[in-house]
Amino acid sequence: MLTISDISKTFNPGTVNEKTAISGLFLHLNPGDFVTIIGSNGAGKSTLFNAICGDFYTDKGTIKLDGQDITFQLPHLRARQIGRLFQDPLRGTAPGMTIEENLSLAAGSGGWLSRMRKSDRVRFRDRLALLDMGLEDRMKQPVGLLSGGQRQALTLLMATMSTPKLLLLDEHTAALDPGTAEKVLTLTKEIVERDRITTMMVTHNMQDALNLGNRTLMMNAGGIVLDVSGDERAGLTVEDLLRRFREGAGKALDNDRILLSDS
Repeated sequence: MLTISDISKTFNPGTVNEKTAISGLFLHLNPGDFVTIIGSNGAGKSTLFNAICGDFYTDKGTIKLDGQDITFQLPHLRARQIGRLFQDPLRGTAPGMTIEENLSLAAGSGGWLSRMRKSDRVRFRDRLALLDMGLEDRMKQPVGLLSGGQRQALTLLMATMSTPKLLLLDEHTAALDPGTAEKVLTLTKEIVERDRITTMMVTHNMQDALNLGNRTLMMNAGGIVLDVSGDERAGLTVEDLLRRFREGAGKALDNDRILLSDS
């Protein structure tokens, strides 16, 4: 499904600000894989997502999605196949447009009431009801009036309205309160499992990294230092992950948010 071969990216090469963000990274995802990703700040997690989405071109290597080489494909063309959620709930929606207009845009209907069919509204209402947030009765309300949790849940719905080949979740619950975060995570799991969406999820919560999906990666210095799945992953604890990270990276995990989230 997703094959990344020997990609590297250095920003500001030849200057005092030179930084290698990804170095010789290889990764293969099978169809339906739900991969959780964890690592220190600056490990390259978001940079990897940016490379996949085409926010920049890598210095070397190739990226293939469903057999198609997208290494130099324009970002807007990749967006037709890749859904993405960010940590900031404000980034995934148009605040001045209504809930149903945002959903119409995501569904490719144009986003305007004059182009929306009755069947579209019924479909949007049914999808919103799955969120269990009462949004199905507020479809004409501007999205800018919603809470962060409501907007993030709506963004998740929009990103998966037309089932993407790949879904990228970049700490998409980190800015939410614990109760709302749990609700959005549950919804994420339901949608991904129902539609069998190949998914990569960056998280700062190590227990979530073990509980969700079927595979866990740990990144450090722009590379993958641990890749576990199956029975090996099922038997791991958070303490095991910390130990395995030390063994693979040669140092302790130094992200306080991660350590505190499971203390």
